[in-house]
Amino acid sequence: MSEISHSSKKSALTYFIADLHLAQNRPDITACFLSFLKNDATKAQTLYILGDLFEYWLGDDDDSPFIMEISQAIKSLAALGCKVYFIHGNRDFLLGQRFAKQSNMQLLPEVTLIDLYGKPVVIMHGDTLCTRDIGYQAFRKKSRSWWWQTIIKSLPLFVRRKIANNYRDQSATATAIKSQDIMDVTQGEVIRCLEQHQSQLLIHGHTHRPAVHEIKANKKNAQRIVLGDWYEQGAWLKVTPESMELMNSPLELNKL
Repeated sequence: MSEISHSSKKSALTYFIADLHLAQNRPDITACFLSFLKNDATKAQTLYILGDLFEYWLGDDDDSPFIMEISQAIKSLAALGCKVYFIHGNRDFLLGQRFAKQSNMQLLPEVTLIDLYGKPVVIMHGDTLCTRDIGYQAFRKKSRSWWWQTIIKSLPLFVRRKIANNYRDQSATATAIKSQDIMDVTQGEVIRCLEQHQSQLLIHGHTHRPAVHEIKANKKNAQRIVLGDWYEQGAWLKVTPESMELMNSPLELNKL
C-alpha cells in the first residue's frame, strides 16, 4: 500500500480516469484523450490513471509511433506541473518503469491509499473486487507471476502481438456468455477493502459502470465511485476540496 498527500499549491483539482483502452484502430478515443490532456488536465495538480489506459500492452520495448505519441502527451502534461500516477489494469499490467519514466508518470501499487484533500481514499483498477469471476481471477494470478511475465517478455514483439490479439478475442467471447452479476464487484470484497484501509471512499474502474454507490463500511456511511469507460465518450471524475463529479464528453467533440 502507498499513501499520497495532496496539497493546494497549484490548483485544488484532481482527475481520475480509467478504461480508455487506447488502440490504433480507435483514433476517436485517442483524440479525445489528447484533448483531455491538453484542455482539462492542465488545470489540475494531479491525474490518476486507474488502469487499462491501453487496450493491451505488449511491453516497454514497443516504441511504435502510436505509443510514443501517448507517452509524449503525458510527459508534456507532467512538464506543466501536473503529477501523473498510474495503476495497472487487466489489459496493461505489463507496463513497466521504462515507459513510466519516459512519460514522467509514477507507478503505484494495485491498491493505494491517498489523502485526497483531507480524506483517506482507496484507489485501484477494480478487477480484484470481482471475486465471482473465478476464471478471470485464475488467469490474473498466473499472469502476475514472475515466471509467466518472464516468458512473455522474452518472446519477439510480433509474437506478443498475436498473443494479445488472441487473448482479446477469447476475452470478448468469455465476457459475452458471463452474467453481469459475475462480472461486477463483490460487495463483501468492497467492504473488506474499505475496512482494511480505514477509508469511507473507494474509487475504481474496470466494470465500465459509472456510478456513485452508497454503502456501509467501518459502521459508517461510505461511497464507491466507479469510473466510466471511453468506448463511446470521454469519462472522468473531477474532484475538488468541495465536490466530486463524474463527467463525460462526446468523442466527436474532442478533435484536436
